[in-house]
Amino acid sequence: NAKRQREGSDNFFAAAPPYLLSSTMTLMTRCFAAASPLILQKTLAFYSPVILPRHAVSMSRRPTAQSALAPLDQDLEAWASTSGFGGVEKSIPAGSSGWASFRKVTVTDPPTNDYDEPTSFFVKSSSRSSKEMFYGEALGLEAMYACSQGSEDTLRIPKVFHYGDYSSGKGSFVVMEYLNLAGRSDDRALGKAVARMHLAPATEKAGNPTKAFGFAVDNTIGSTPQPNPWTKPNSGTKEWVEFFRDHRIGHQINLAGDPYCSNLWNNDIAPRLHLLFEDLKGEKEIKPSLLHGDLWSGNIGSADGKPSIYDPAVYWGHHEAEWGMAWCAGFGPQFWEGYRSLIPQDEGFLDRKPLYDAYHQLNHYNLFGGGYIGSARSDLENLKKKLNAKEKS
Repeated sequence: NAKRQREGSDNFFAAAPPYLLSSTMTLMTRCFAAASPLILQKTLAFYSPVILPRHAVSMSRRPTAQSALAPLDQDLEAWASTSGFGGVEKSIPAGSSGWASFRKVTVTDPPTNDYDEPTSFFVKSSSRSSKEMFYGEALGLEAMYACSQGSEDTLRIPKVFHYGDYSSGKGSFVVMEYLNLAGRSDDRALGKAVARMHLAPATEKAGNPTKAFGFAVDNTIGSTPQPNPWTKPNSGTKEWVEFFRDHRIGHQINLAGDPYCSNLWNNDIAPRLHLLFEDLKGEKEIKPSLLHGDLWSGNIGSADGKPSIYDPAVYWGHHEAEWGMAWCAGFGPQFWEGYRSLIPQDEGFLDRKPLYDAYHQLNHYNLFGGGYIGSARSDLENLKKKLNAKEKS
């Protein structure tokens, strides 16, 4: 796992208030109970806020020669000017992770957001290239933003303004709308907003003009590579089964290298996987929905009074696949009431649930090791039993 690169995981969440960080670390403690103490310690440290010296907090722009500015400052000045936003007024450090550094940036002539308010920017920078670090995240956020428009009860997703390499070629950055994040609030509103995103049509604006499963770029889930090859245009249930079989569970099984799981999957489950989806044909045919892809408690909050989700592993898939991390998301009756008011539960949902859970249990094993392999084996054994029962019926 040392060579895996995390793309999009060190999100604008790093600039959240300390109380939100503390709350999330508590939730992470519960969700990572099966991980080793060392893994848990490192994981919590990743989300700890960076404490900066008082003199480092204010970084207001001073009359400095352009050539004397750091590469990021130079490129931000150039970007603001060419975008018609004037110049950089303030650039304030907002934390960092093992992969990137964060800043809150204000400009002298800011654009307005969807609420006609002046926009500040959240800037992430890295010594790595944009393709390595920010390309997948930017495309994912752009798709989520496009699929969360047109209604009052949608998600609050930051608008992406720019991403690319430094002009010097020695690093990269992404500029997005700065959100004033707060803790998780109305779960019913959250459920309804996620359903709105799942129901949004696959369009060119949303990055899926052919109405296929997959995504425009491979990305990561945690630091695990997540392949997203497009299926054929106007894909349905058959293509989805093949996509999830080969590029989700099959991919994680290969990474895990666990003989027991491999045997279960290759011999008892994969050849019969289509049986779990027999109810989803004709009028119930699966259509591509935009998925956050890694929806758990640590990636849920609110902004401007609306639910917000972040740190995504975006792709187009079956909407039920979104709930593979529900075991670590705390979705209660109010959430499901909101979600099911727009997307009713399909026949066979509970039979397919272990399939979608197994993807994330296997991924957690590939990331952290420990007891997650036992949970993955249990999910696969459950799937085998359900398939055996379907064959007999």
